[in-house]
Amino acid sequence: MDKFEIFTGVVAPLDRSNVDTDAIIPKQFLKSIKRTGFGPYLFDEWRYMDHGEPDMDCTNRPLNTEFVLNDQRYSSAQVLLARENFGCGSSREHAPWALADFGFKVVLAPSFADIFFNNCFKNGILPIVLDDAVIDGLFGKARGEQALEITVDLQANELRLTDGEVISFEVDEFRKHCLLEGLDDIGLTLRHADEIKAFEQQRREQAPWVFA
Repeated sequence: MDKFEIFTGVVAPLDRSNVDTDAIIPKQFLKSIKRTGFGPYLFDEWRYMDHGEPDMDCTNRPLNTEFVLNDQRYSSAQVLLARENFGCGSSREHAPWALADFGFKVVLAPSFADIFFNNCFKNGILPIVLDDAVIDGLFGKARGEQALEITVDLQANELRLTDGEVISFEVDEFRKHCLLEGLDDIGLTLRHADEIKAFEQQRREQAPWVFA
């Protein structure tokens, strides 16, 4: 997992509540467990006018011109702005995989489904909970003629807007550390590789019959 670094990105305003994981990445795309290649199918049923299937070439598929990610202003967005209970529904980890593969690094919402919230941190995405009033203000700015850009500084726990507004947010210190260091569960475990090898060697000496 890459380290989470300070960046400035475009905000895509997805003005919907209770966006579930089947909307984020529909069930037919769950056959793969490669973590990559899901970006073209993110919000598939909302982005396209036809039915998507795995390995389909999305280049010439008919687009839903009313959907936010098909607006040229937001086509390269790295920050997703949403409403309450984002990521509800099934616990599929493919949902953050699809968001990350599209290019999203941050999701802003008043609330998240618990499992989705945890899965984001494990896949290098920062989910930030903000008050409804703050979210409303961001939606107002993101819908302007020019796309809203936000600088995300995880080290300082700050979102900085180009108009000078600074929005502070809270994040668990351990999860913050893992994002800044690029550590998922496997990475955390591998930091103790020497101790694990030493324990394995000790067990071989103490109970050689187990390894016979």
